[in-house]
Amino acid sequence: MNPTATPTPIAAILRSRATLIAARILLTLPFWWSGLSKLANLDAALGEAAHFGLQPAWLIVAATILVQVGGSALIIAGRLSWLAAGALGVFTAIATLIAHPFWTLADPMARFHETNTFLEHVGLIGAFMLAAILAEREQA
Repeated sequence: MNPTATPTPIAAILRSRATLIAARILLTLPFWWSGLSKLANLDAALGEAAHFGLQPAWLIVAATILVQVGGSALIIAGRLSWLAAGALGVFTAIATLIAHPFWTLADPMARFHETNTFLEHVGLIGAFMLAAILAEREQA
């Protein structure tokens, strides 16, 4: 018996289509939730864009909703996952640089919090890279 082999019950879970779909839903949850929330409250979404100095706010919000909801839907459906994961990864990189500039903060506690949030978002970018890699292997 190989001591490093994945135990059979765990391997069955990892190979399950339901697990794959659940993982896709969970990976994209922050994005489709945010996109739908923006759609449901456009005034707040426009205010958020304006807060960060993003103009024209309506165009930024429309593009954000499209990437967040559209990219999530494609990943969940397993269609054009490489494109959707790339779009959500690039979106996350840009949004993280804009919204979490920890390097500009003088207060150590605020810098600590923003650094951790920044790095969590970098981790999401890595997860999107893995999603694209796995989608490519699935099709090969």
